[in-house]
Amino acid sequence: MTRTVYNTATSLDGFIATEDHSLEWLFAAEAGGAAQGESAESEVEEFMKGVGAVLMGATTYEWVHRHEGDKDWAYDMPSWVLTHRELPPFKGANDIRFAAADSDDELRALHAKVVESAGGKDLWLLGGGRIAADLARLGLLDEVIVSIAPVTLGSGAPLLAGRVDLRPLDVHRTGAFACARYEVVRS
Repeated sequence: MTRTVYNTATSLDGFIATEDHSLEWLFAAEAGGAAQGESAESEVEEFMKGVGAVLMGATTYEWVHRHEGDKDWAYDMPSWVLTHRELPPFKGANDIRFAAADSDDELRALHAKVVESAGGKDLWLLGGGRIAADLARLGLLDEVIVSIAPVTLGSGAPLLAGRVDLRPLDVHRTGAFACARYEVVRS
């Protein structure tokens, strides 16, 4: 059964990007933690084995395109981008789908399409605290996995842009990050 999993990194004060949508703080934290414990690479590889489709917001896609656009697209599974804008294609991308969802019904319908494209594997919500909170509100988000970086940003894009009740499943350390996995509590 396909689960919808929001797996991301956040600053200690709960932001996934700075106000100008930068993720540079994340790479600085990753580099600083390399000697402090086990690498996150094996953990990411294990997670990716269960992923059948990726869903992200336009801001995440644009950041990746700006910073990784000279490289091939990293995902070989269907990748969905929520957007209202015309976005540039990504080199080496086999299956990127752009879509908009302006209402709860449209978001439910889009989620169903993304789940179907996952082929029984998990759907990975790669970025978008607002998208994650909306999916949770609609009962469509199953799990939140968050790697907490040892840095504060003071402001920026929130980890979750709305109330989401969570039940802890696991907490551990990987490199410089405190990693926590939560089940979304449905009312």
